[in-house]
Amino acid sequence: MEKTWRWFGKKDKIQLNMLRQIGVEGIVSALHDVPNGQVWPLDAIQEYKQNIENHGLRWSVVESLPVSEAIKYGGEDRDFLIENYIQSLENLGKAGVTTVCYNFMPVLDWARTDLFHEWEDGSSSLYFDKARFAYFEIHILKRQGAEHDYQPEILQKVAELKNTLTEEDNNDLIDSVIVKTQGFVNGNIKEGELNPIEKFNNLLALYNGIDKDQLRENMKYFLEKIMPVCEEWNIQMCVHPDDPPFALLGLPRIVTNEEDIDWFLNAVDNPHNGLTFCAGSLSANLQNDVPALAQKFASRTRFVHLRSTNVFENGDFIEAHHLDGRGKLIDVVRIFEKENPKLPMRIDHGRLLTDDIDKGYNPGYSFLGRMLALGQIEGVMATVQNEMARQN
Repeated sequence: MEKTWRWFGKKDKIQLNMLRQIGVEGIVSALHDVPNGQVWPLDAIQEYKQNIENHGLRWSVVESLPVSEAIKYGGEDRDFLIENYIQSLENLGKAGVTTVCYNFMPVLDWARTDLFHEWEDGSSSLYFDKARFAYFEIHILKRQGAEHDYQPEILQKVAELKNTLTEEDNNDLIDSVIVKTQGFVNGNIKEGELNPIEKFNNLLALYNGIDKDQLRENMKYFLEKIMPVCEEWNIQMCVHPDDPPFALLGLPRIVTNEEDIDWFLNAVDNPHNGLTFCAGSLSANLQNDVPALAQKFASRTRFVHLRSTNVFENGDFIEAHHLDGRGKLIDVVRIFEKENPKLPMRIDHGRLLTDDIDKGYNPGYSFLGRMLALGQIEGVMATVQNEMARQN
């Protein structure tokens, strides 16, 4: 597989020449300065691509060309926004950048309650605490009916948190869930804006009445509209699984397991409608057998995210070492190297190591932590390739 790296553009603290030196071959990136819903200009795409190529790398994957919320909930302006999306895809195709990762998660992209959960060795990683998220919904967002979505043992922990968490703790939770993560991903919430909770609740209200079936139909509508331009320019669309892979905030999630993946691939049965196989997201659902899913959907996978999680009995989960956890990345690498070896893959959500601290990296996107993981996975890839060579 092609070794790629998510890079956040010229403002990224990590420089392209650093990435080439550690064995990265391709870049996963986006035009982060273009507001959601606007057309990506061809000249801007070409300039961005040329800058990457000037450093001896290639722009392998767009992550992400964001799908506007109105497309997801079926707003009045969704056709206008889809036309803009189609124009952006055409411009990407003209520039020769043809793998596009996106997601169809309503309002909230990936969710964690702690961005710096410390391990015994002093490193830290992302963590999802189900009780803290329930507390966030019930006592910070004050979402009506949120308490009905949780079991009594979780609600008991929420009551305990209400008596112990300080205002500073609440602000840290707001930062973790909707400010520091969502701002750089999709532009809905930017750090420093006033009333992020009010703005977030306004976004949630746009989905009133949208259930799983309706969200699926909205996704199908979107995919059917964009498939012609994908066919014309050989664009490979690959949706990212929901993270975490279960319902949040009273909203449906529609890319969480085998049945969901089967549904969207069959609903628009076109080879340009594919999957980003994120072993980490899928591993956070205890019902998912990650290697089995990799085997089943290898032929429709267009991009691979290699990370893993440890899931606890109470539903909490933490990013695991890349050679550990439910993601079973050694098995996943073996499957994709055999079934679809040309795929771009990237290391995802590395730990924050001592010398990564205070560098200003986006949460989950440290340099040294991801470099460690890349070295681990590169060793796995070499071992698997040796195995295959011996068998032949």
